[in-house]
Amino acid sequence: MTLAYLLTTLHPGAPGAPGRMLGLGAIFTATTPVVFAGYGLGAAAVRRRVLGRLRVADWRRRCFAGSFLGLGLLLARAEA
Repeated sequence: MTLAYLLTTLHPGAPGAPGRMLGLGAIFTATTPVVFAGYGLGAAAVRRRVLGRLRVADWRRRCFAGSFLGLGLLLARAEA
């Protein structure tokens, strides 16, 4: 995908195109870990906020129990 994007930004006949493509590729490669680290930090912050609340944990537990009950009822109806 990166190669396809980079190729659309460059003209093949332009002077210095290979060097420019290598430079853009290096910039993309350097920014990718920064973006993923940002995603990780954001996810960790949301996780702390969500899992740290007892009301959220209670509702998550209830939803899981309800879905488990629903699946059990579907299975019981299918066996009968």
